[in-house]
Amino acid sequence: MTGFVEAVISGGMSEVRSALAGLDEPARRALGDELVAEVRRRRDAWWWQGEAATLAVAAVGTLSTPTKVAALLGRRSVWLSGVDAAPVVDVARERGVTWLADVAYKLADRLPRDRMVAGWRFVAGLLLAEKAPPPTGDDFVRGWAAAQGWPAPRGTRLPTVDRLRADPFLDALLPRLFEVDSVGTELARGDGAGTDSHALPRALAALAAEGRLDRAVLLNGVLGRLLRGDRPGALRPFLALHDLLAPAPDEVAVRSNAYLRLLTDGPGPVARAAQRTLREAGDAAEPEALWEAARTVLARPEKALVRAQVSWLDRLARQHPDQAAEIGAVLAVAADHPDAGLRERALTLAQRHGHRPVAVATVVEARDDLPPPLPAAAAPPPIDDVDELVEEVAAALRGQWPTAVLERVVDGLVRLGTRERDRVAAALGPVLRRAQVTEYHQTWARFLPAAQVNGLLLAAAGIGDATRRRDHWASVLATSRSAEAASGRPAPMWLYRLRLAEAGQRLDGHDDPGLLSAPTSATGAIEPQVLYERLAALGARPYWQWDCGQAFLRLPADVDEPLAARAEALGTTAGIELAAWLRGEIVPVPAQEVVTVGRRERSRGHDWIYDSLPERRRLVALTPSADVDDRFGLITLTPPTIGTRMFGAGDLWPAVLPGHRGVVAAQVLPELAMAAQEDLGGRGPVLLALAECTGAGGPALDLAVAYGLCARHEADRVAALDALLLLAAAGDLDAPAVGGHLGEIGAQGQVILTRAVTPLRDALAAGARLSVWRLLAAALPPLLAGPTPPRGTPDLLALAAEAATATGIRIEVPGLADVVARGGGSRLVAEARRLAGVLAV
Repeated sequence: MTGFVEAVISGGMSEVRSALAGLDEPARRALGDELVAEVRRRRDAWWWQGEAATLAVAAVGTLSTPTKVAALLGRRSVWLSGVDAAPVVDVARERGVTWLADVAYKLADRLPRDRMVAGWRFVAGLLLAEKAPPPTGDDFVRGWAAAQGWPAPRGTRLPTVDRLRADPFLDALLPRLFEVDSVGTELARGDGAGTDSHALPRALAALAAEGRLDRAVLLNGVLGRLLRGDRPGALRPFLALHDLLAPAPDEVAVRSNAYLRLLTDGPGPVARAAQRTLREAGDAAEPEALWEAARTVLARPEKALVRAQVSWLDRLARQHPDQAAEIGAVLAVAADHPDAGLRERALTLAQRHGHRPVAVATVVEARDDLPPPLPAAAAPPPIDDVDELVEEVAAALRGQWPTAVLERVVDGLVRLGTRERDRVAAALGPVLRRAQVTEYHQTWARFLPAAQVNGLLLAAAGIGDATRRRDHWASVLATSRSAEAASGRPAPMWLYRLRLAEAGQRLDGHDDPGLLSAPTSATGAIEPQVLYERLAALGARPYWQWDCGQAFLRLPADVDEPLAARAEALGTTAGIELAAWLRGEIVPVPAQEVVTVGRRERSRGHDWIYDSLPERRRLVALTPSADVDDRFGLITLTPPTIGTRMFGAGDLWPAVLPGHRGVVAAQVLPELAMAAQEDLGGRGPVLLALAECTGAGGPALDLAVAYGLCARHEADRVAALDALLLLAAAGDLDAPAVGGHLGEIGAQGQVILTRAVTPLRDALAAGARLSVWRLLAAALPPLLAGPTPPRGTPDLLALAAEAATATGIRIEVPGLADVVARGGGSRLVAEARRLAGVLAV
């Protein structure tokens, strides 16, 4: 290693600049080649601040093209946050480089989102030095928005409006500010001092007032962003900008259709802003369009929004007597609102303005009105073409490795990689190099499938130390029954590790037939007949232990004696074992026990996390019979205490045991509980996969649905709704059991009960009326038993009255009469009376 490269590694900026002075191009390029080779060799070394700044100077001072510079500075190990572009520009000027702007454009395209935001100031510095227009890609715009809240560290901090007025990127990037998803999160960071979260909206409005920006462009941009939607926090700055612009009645009139759409379809804060704007603008909207929108609003669950709409309609009826009767008919739509006070006020006003209700008799049938469930989708066909394999790998490398994709790619690798080894290596190599795929040797990565599959991909491409990989795979398989069991990792993690190690060894073979465990269903399940045919085709040839074991685990729990007899007749070891599985002799059903766990022990010293943990959690323990040797913990589970470190294997469990729904539910239940009690998000797909599994569910499944209904994030609650409807349509939903758990954990304060109202109301609207009524009838008694029922109980009472009316079924609700007998004018008592009245009919 030369002194130049050593200086770069140590962050010696002055030494590097001195070494570059006076060098001719051949000498610079020689140093550049050495630099690139050293950075690649140090693949796990990270370049921060001073080291990253020195590397940037060395790259521009030695490399021959902007592509090479961007490739080096865009590596995952290089962080450009806080790196000043000025020394790089100086070195470029000394060398006579004219392509700095190209470097900036390539970095803007290359850097991932988080890295673009962190290194935005460096990229922008290169562009400003070259007086080049900015790129308008999503990530560069996010970086620009983030930079508004964090002004340059050097110099005097100017007010946001002054900085924005002088910003050379403003005109080019402003239109994109309203088009890039989640950019509002960056705008909400404010002025960088934490004192004004609306600093940027305030500055934009001020620039519009002084004519620097086009007011119409801002207003149209805001409405377009609100119509497209985003996360609530990301929309907040745009709502602030809208209010600061304070559109005049004529501006609202020409955009009335947009405001009406926001009123009916926008999230609560957006709908309230649209409602307020239309109301203050007077007759901006056509009456017919306004009445149609009002009907939708009156059916929304947000009480404040509906209350304001009722008042607005009342005022309009008094201002326009000739339209009073029509407005009264619109008000009557609120007669079905779950809030008793709103129902009564809306009906009173409807009658006052001339509406006369017409009684309609309806006949209902006491059942759910749901379409029959569709069979699970078939798994995608195997990959039989090298180009398709490479495309699948390239797509996965750009995101994550979903279980279905991982299974399909591994199957394709062992088949095509042993049949067309050279073609696979030639096609796969460039993709892996472009994605900077490397092997992980760190301890923390040993059990991550996405990290383990990197070694498999590199082996198929013929990249890296093959001997070291073979030794690693042999070690993994040799210690499987000792080290794995003691590792404390969930069974899916070690099982995938063992299967990937097997697949790595299989790459040395020829004409491999592929995975026995390749799923035939999108759920991860294998059709027993298909597995029998695979084993029959295998004949007496040896099979791979962990691949075959996973194949058996993916069979349904049903007994199939005729097929078992045919499998036994194969006379092979695998055939005899398949016969035992098909007779139900292998995976016994463990006992499920509902238990309540508390918090982990407090750590020594200051343990601020401990105080934020929930105090208790209802989970399920799994206990197989005493004669079962479950050394790897597939069907054994001691629920973890709250706050215990978890390895996040929830996404893997459904595809490991798709025919044993109760076992899977118990294993993923801690994560689903965290989604309701803490801030863990993204558990919706796990709950949906659980609903698509087969086999008995038991208490674990019931609890999983109850927690899902109370999940912290809306997307997870929507998934819980879909899971409930799937289970109900298939006849697999134990609605009273789900309701009993929901009532207990709600009464104990383990979950926020109000979150369950919307998904249950949506389930009722979707046709699951009997299931919802049975669920609520079981949930209400524990909620009503306490002296102060938790928030959300009146809403559940109102929903129960609707469900009971829809089904015509009387179900006794213990404790309901006691609440009615209390008397008083509270909403709880009013809704209890309403439900009691329905049951008395």
